[in-house]
Amino acid sequence: VRGGSKIRNLLSHAIGEFPEVGSVVWTGFGPSVGKAITCAEIMKREFKDLHQITRICCRLVEEYWDPKIPELDQLVVKRKLPMIHILLSQQPLDSNELGYQGPDSTGQDADASHKRKSSKQSRTPVKEFAALGVDSKKRVKKSKQSRKSNTEQQSTSTDS
Repeated sequence: VRGGSKIRNLLSHAIGEFPEVGSVVWTGFGPSVGKAITCAEIMKREFKDLHQITRICCRLVEEYWDPKIPELDQLVVKRKLPMIHILLSQQPLDSNELGYQGPDSTGQDADASHKRKSSKQSRTPVKEFAALGVDSKKRVKKSKQSRKSNTEQQSTSTDS
C-alpha cells in the first residue's frame, strides 16, 4: 500500500484474488501505515473468521540532498519510518505467534455488551447528586448581567 493508492482499487483486487489464494499480506510504511490497517479491517469485515498476524518494524530510509552551492558536500539524511505487515488467512495460523489475532466468534455478543456498558456509563447518578444537594435535571443558567455583576464584585473585593 502506498500513499497515493486508492483503497477502493486495492480492496477490489485483493477481494477478487482472496478466495483462490486464501491469504493476503497488507504492507505499508510511513504515511501509508494507516491505509494498510484500514484495508485489513475492511477485508476482515468482508470475510468472516479470518486469522491475523501483525508485525510492526521500522524501515531505514536515506535521503540525499545536493547543495545549491558546488563547494558544499552532499547532505545525507537517515530516517526510520514505521512499517506494518498484516497477514490475513482463512487457514488457521499458529496462535502462539506474537501478534496473532483469532477470528471473532462473538461478534454480536461483543456489540451487545458494548452497548450495555456505554448505556451504564452515560446515566447520570441522580441519587448521588441529590445527596449532595445538587439537582442534575435543573441547571440554573446565569444571565450575562448577573455574570457581569459577579465579576465586578470579585474585582472590588480583591482590590480592598
